[in-house]
Amino acid sequence: MNEIEIKDNSFLRQFETSVEGQLAKIEYSSQERKVFLTKLVIPETITKAEFKENFIKSVLHHLQEKDLRVVPTSPQIAGFLRKNRQYKEMLPVGIRI
Repeated sequence: MNEIEIKDNSFLRQFETSVEGQLAKIEYSSQERKVFLTKLVIPETITKAEFKENFIKSVLHHLQEKDLRVVPTSPQIAGFLRKNRQYKEMLPVGIRI
């Protein structure tokens, strides 16, 4: 996996990375030890299919290092978690996707 450098912009509540001079982001809100991933925004000019997956994986690894739980409210991120069951342990108790 190509690890993407993630910046946690807590003021705007989003994880960001710069790609090809543009900003890709995952917006979030947090509550206790849970992070709700609410929106994935990738510039239309980024056409590499693997970028989206690598970006989501990098954000999940960042959250995993901080021992946080993830609640995917974005359909794109929920779909990613459905396909990549290795991240299932990051879901809070009682949350299924």
